[in-house]
Amino acid sequence: MGIFKKGSKGYSILNFKCPRCNEGDLFETGSFSFQKSFFMPDNCPECGQKYFLGPGFYYGAMFISYIITGFFCLGFVAFCMFALDMSVDTSFIWLLVVMAALFVWFFRLARSIWINVNVKYDPDALKQND
Repeated sequence: MGIFKKGSKGYSILNFKCPRCNEGDLFETGSFSFQKSFFMPDNCPECGQKYFLGPGFYYGAMFISYIITGFFCLGFVAFCMFALDMSVDTSFIWLLVVMAALFVWFFRLARSIWINVNVKYDPDALKQND
């Protein structure tokens, strides 16, 4: 089984799928939709897995988001300055533009990683729900 094939954590995380069945969507809208950007259903529509495992469950996702965003920003500005020979000011302006476009995607990625850390894949989850 490959790292990005169905049934793997990589598939579930990057496609924003239910970590238990890899079928149901974690979010109702697309990643670059600004309508209901942060809304998640309570349960997976396919297997019934609860997406909110307790009060404040996604608090840990905040730390993951902080780490991912921090390293992305450092890498982006370094790339702009050293590879594209931009000034510091221009690099940061471009960073603001890119981060405005990718903010929702980073938020969703962090939540997807966090729930995948806590919920195990079960290939029989769809059969159990029937």
